[in-house]
Amino acid sequence: MSAPEPLHPHSHLFQVRHPEWAANATIYEVNLRQFSPEGTFRAFAEHLPRLAAMGVSIVWLMPVHPIGEVNRKGTLGSQYAVRDYLGVNPEFGTLDDLRHLVQKAHALGLKVLLDWVANHTSWDNPLVAQHPEWYQHDARGQLVPPVPDWTDVVAFDYAQPGLRRYMTDALLYWVREADIDGYRCDVAGLVPTDFWDEARLELDEVKPLFMLAEWDELYPSGGLSWAEFNSDTKLLERAFNMTFGLRLHYLLDHIAEDKNALSDIDIYLAAERAKYPPSVYLMHFTSNHDVNSWDGTEYERLGPMALPFAVLTVLLPGMPLVYTGQEAALNKRLAFFDRDPVDWQEYPLQDFYTRLLQLKRRHPALRNGDPTSRFLRLETAPELYGFLRRKDAAAVLCVVNAAPAERTLVLPELAAGTWLDVFSEQQLELRAGDVVAIPAQGWRVLEQAP
Repeated sequence: MSAPEPLHPHSHLFQVRHPEWAANATIYEVNLRQFSPEGTFRAFAEHLPRLAAMGVSIVWLMPVHPIGEVNRKGTLGSQYAVRDYLGVNPEFGTLDDLRHLVQKAHALGLKVLLDWVANHTSWDNPLVAQHPEWYQHDARGQLVPPVPDWTDVVAFDYAQPGLRRYMTDALLYWVREADIDGYRCDVAGLVPTDFWDEARLELDEVKPLFMLAEWDELYPSGGLSWAEFNSDTKLLERAFNMTFGLRLHYLLDHIAEDKNALSDIDIYLAAERAKYPPSVYLMHFTSNHDVNSWDGTEYERLGPMALPFAVLTVLLPGMPLVYTGQEAALNKRLAFFDRDPVDWQEYPLQDFYTRLLQLKRRHPALRNGDPTSRFLRLETAPELYGFLRRKDAAAVLCVVNAAPAERTLVLPELAAGTWLDVFSEQQLELRAGDVVAIPAQGWRVLEQAP
């Protein structure tokens, strides 16, 4: 039997309850504008059976609201410049089309999150004229963007009770009208935590939701420096089920340039464990809409380690994210403000992600937030990173190789037993001291069933 970890000293602070279905969940980010030639809810809905078969549990839709025209960037504007919180962007379809998508997802056992931009609006959102007191102003009385470069939006002032009531009602509207299952909340740390805490209470009275914050309390977000960063844990205590694992994302980018830094993953995991109890969810990824468009594709940033690091983001503790087009081996930066549909090319990485996500879905040692699942680091050469995750008699062994040549792993006694190679489907009888080959800039993933 796996012994539970000692109780974390701050466990009592974390009161968010995760739905049971989230324990083995994977999330998929949907860039509707670029997902299909049509760029609509209906066109995307046709892909839902494929995503469900791939092992996806949650689909996160980038913002679905009408987009501002004043100070718009590009031809179509940013989906994060919201002109109407209660409307549907006609570029994507109608409210009924969105309802159809959600219903089809639910029939397949999938959950749907809407992207929510609570921190700012477009300049021509009617709220600017109706409630100018709800917005931040500079010393000259002018509206201000939350970040200087975000010239197409203006920032709210959450000291205003009327704004808080309006925003909570808008969040409730989509749960009631479209039966969504939660929200991904844009730059959540720029909005006061007590707003999210209070809104969550009202939302959960309608139905239990899953809430994802675009923030990382282990790492600054939203353009902030460490000096400005409030490194508390409040977002995950009462409001959010999960935040972004930004620190691991940036660490993997760094390791791609310095292969000798692989062991820094241990430092990251130790910092995560020191700050959070095992019940806390962090989301890990090699790409998302911001990373792809502004920092580059995973192939630009990670080079030959793009797929090995994708393996790590699925199998390390945390919930994995797959972004639109990754299963197509998308190797271009998608335009952010204009149409730029993905070329799916028969989904060359569909099988790669299916093997990983289905393993995540079925294996007891990989459940999110499980304090009785053990993480055991394997002793490896510097170019390798290996670990074993065990739950009772079930285990998963993962090793990635950053070297440009094959390397070997000498198995410790705890890895002895009968294993199935998840990618080759070969059954292996392994003993302590056996040597396992790890392909150049590749990986091995072995499964031990209970």
